[in-house]
Amino acid sequence: QVQLVESGGELVQPGGSLRLSCVASGRTFNTPHRAWFRQAPGKEREFVAAINSGGLRTVYTESVKGRFAISRDRAQNTVYLQMNSLKPEDTAVYYCAASRNSMSSYADDYDYWGQGTQVTVSS
Repeated sequence: QVQLVESGGELVQPGGSLRLSCVASGRTFNTPHRAWFRQAPGKEREFVAAINSGGLRTVYTESVKGRFAISRDRAQNTVYLQMNSLKPEDTAVYYCAASRNSMSSYADDYDYWGQGTQVTVSS
């Protein structure tokens, strides 16, 4: 089992920045790949970014390229999502996910999920 706990979500003005954190515990060596997804009210969960086990490969959804950055600290079992130039359409619950096999953009490929952290972008 792997437990994932997200933090860092809050209310921020448009153009502002936030850094989300996801701390993993348990049998983390079995699920080396990490990702962030988000779900806005009334919408399906969507892929945001993923990072591979070594931290050298990343992938992003088009709408966040150049604004968001995913990174990881393997010693701390923590994955981060730095979010800059935030827009109201970034408002959502952000979820951390862990995968055994790949840094996929498909939610079904992930084995463990956190409870989520709310990000609200509003003036």
